[in-house]
Amino acid sequence: MRAISHLPGNGIMTNNTQSTPGMSGAMTLLFAIVGGAAVGNLYWAQPLLAAIAKSLDVPIGSAGALVTMTQIGYALGIVLIVPLGDVVVRRRLIPIVMFLSSLALLGTAFAPSYATLLATLTAVGITTVAGQLLIPLASDLSSPEERGRTVGTIVGGILIGILLSRTVSGVFADLFGWRAVYLLAAVVTASFSFLLTRVLPSEKERPRIAYGRLLASVPAVVRKHRSVQVTLVIGTVGFCTFTMFWTGLTFLLSSEPFSYSLSQIGLMGVVGLAGSLAARRIGWLHDNGYSAAGTGAALVLAFVSLGIGAIGASNILLVALAVLLFDVAIQSNNVLNQTRLFSVEPEARSRLNTAFVSCNFLGGALGSLLAGLLWEMAGWKAIMTGAMALICLAFVLWLIQRHHLSVSTGPKKEAR
Repeated sequence: MRAISHLPGNGIMTNNTQSTPGMSGAMTLLFAIVGGAAVGNLYWAQPLLAAIAKSLDVPIGSAGALVTMTQIGYALGIVLIVPLGDVVVRRRLIPIVMFLSSLALLGTAFAPSYATLLATLTAVGITTVAGQLLIPLASDLSSPEERGRTVGTIVGGILIGILLSRTVSGVFADLFGWRAVYLLAAVVTASFSFLLTRVLPSEKERPRIAYGRLLASVPAVVRKHRSVQVTLVIGTVGFCTFTMFWTGLTFLLSSEPFSYSLSQIGLMGVVGLAGSLAARRIGWLHDNGYSAAGTGAALVLAFVSLGIGAIGASNILLVALAVLLFDVAIQSNNVLNQTRLFSVEPEARSRLNTAFVSCNFLGGALGSLLAGLLWEMAGWKAIMTGAMALICLAFVLWLIQRHHLSVSTGPKKEAR
């Protein structure tokens, strides 16, 4: 009989996991590309809203709801699908989810009405979670000493997918129309679905757990570990300031003295991309036992970069420097946080990832709201001041609780 272990605190029985030989460089690259392509499906619509509104004869304000419904769908997918990664064989689960996503994208490409488009884009959001299933799988397949670098590379691929999707969408739509964007995305997603069925490694059958119990165990596993709780709070605050910064940046660059066009504002994404690439290998800090210290350093860098942004509000070079440093700080923080979570309880990595992404999503929504309110109150400097205050709160929490963030890269779950 297979060995069965009991996870204290959540009442779930799981198979003992075995050590894995590690992720090859080619497999890591593939995971990064697939994850970036998958999450990019969430953002195709953003540059296309005017074209979609004109095509379907709806007001541009109504077209904005398409992005909202896609994001709501994604939140549902994170909560309802990603936890299945702890109980369903992922060689089957991930290709199935991607194939369903390709069908939703195909439906979007041929949607005859606004109502249909709302439904298909909601379905796109729900099924666009392959990247968040691949990251825990990669963590399982990685040896402890390479886990941080592997996760950092895949997270970097996902971030690149987010940043590039808007540019690719706009260019392709100019050439062939907005429907062609979704048709191309459907073909690419279906192709990756087929490829993953061929290359994903075999796994043992996962433990059989009632779906309701599985979802209920997500908050239960968070309550078990102080390191998880602290990490989630720091990550939520970091992502809140991230969306505050980027939302406020659009306001700043579209106003005097810059008055940039949308394409000029979009070029700042290239600077952000450079920052994300610079943070891609930050996982080596975790691999070498500097997870807690790296998080503290990332928070300090975030504070400094926000200060540069505040004092350089009328100088585009200082603004660009702030963008670069802030993206390095926040993406480094994300990589270290996510890798740390995967070191806490291997049997619950998908559920921990659900908690992590859900908290980031809530933080991002709050950040967008705060950016709008603070801009109306006192403009860019108010946004920077508010973001700096939040980073200070996260740093105080880190200072008090940093001993809980020191995790082992070996077989132990937490280093005391």
